Amino acid sequence: MAQSDKQPTINDVARMAGVSKKTVSRVINRSPLLKSDTRAKVEAVIAELGYVPNPQARALALRRNFLLGLLHDNPNAQTVLNFQEGVLDAIADTEFALVVRPVNRHSPAMLDDIRHFLEMQRPFGVMILPPISEDDALAELCREVGCGYVRMGSAELDAPEHMVESNDREAVERAVDYLVEMGHRRIAMIEGPEGFRSARERSDGFLAAMKRHGLEVRPEMLAPGHYTFESGLAAAEQLLAISPRPTAIFAGNDEMAAGALHVAGRRGMAVPDDLSLVGFDDSPLAAHIWPPFTTVGWPIAEMARAAALKLIHPAEAGTQPSRFRSDLVRRASVASPASNA
Repeated sequence: MAQSDKQPTINDVARMAGVSKKTVSRVINRSPLLKSDTRAKVEAVIAELGYVPNPQARALALRRNFLLGLLHDNPNAQTVLNFQEGVLDAIADTEFALVVRPVNRHSPAMLDDIRHFLEMQRPFGVMILPPISEDDALAELCREVGCGYVRMGSAELDAPEHMVESNDREAVERAVDYLVEMGHRRIAMIEGPEGFRSARERSDGFLAAMKRHGLEVRPEMLAPGHYTFESGLAAAEQLLAISPRPTAIFAGNDEMAAGALHVAGRRGMAVPDDLSLVGFDDSPLAAHIWPPFTTVGWPIAEMARAAALKLIHPAEAGTQPSRFRSDLVRRASVASPASNA
């Protein structure tokens, strides 16, 4: 009998392996809940049959594409890149692909634009970065069109299956505690952009720690920033013109801390001998710049991976963590203040 040219299907794999179609799908999509022997058995049948999943056919049946959308309006490109890294790790060797969709949160048509994207592309689900993740109307839009979603934030925004959050406030308090332990009393802050929950959480953590240590924070010791290098330059120029100047600066992210480092050098000040600096993110910049920054490690890639897995395996979303811990990474940009500071 001539060999059939018919391509093997997921039903064939399930029948030969003695499992359900759902189990085969979980193997294909790397579900973390499968037993190793079950996974090995199904993978062996897939190899024996030469089965190749057909995402287009499955998408047609499900009326959803195997796309994960990343929605963002974030001025910090490194944050977006780090998040992408975590998502790509989660979807490696699966049928899923990532599509990145920048939006303009200041546009009155933002929700309409996102609705059009969701209805045209029909993604399996979307991950939403701050600050637009803080918009409840956007979450409601996802529910209305039947699109899975996970929101990233610096505080609790939604039910656990729909969010990943970090403990920014507590992490910044620990950073200030460290500066005080090192002997600093005149500590300034470069804040994040208005409208970002992360900026508010980090500012609140800074102010809470300073109050707890009995340290005054004069208004001029708080400089506005926008999570960009250029805003760090402007803020540091303002702060280092104060008399007496601060002996330490906490910046709301590493890019702004890099701007402060640049200004200090231009003024003939050495870091950390004349000025201590602390950033936030633990981006590659923080480790590669000189001196390498003390910074708060923000586990963006781990949060992104969990967000993607919550979408890929919604029935197992509860197995993925929702809260992630940020910790202080001590490097060479902090020292005790000079005796004449």
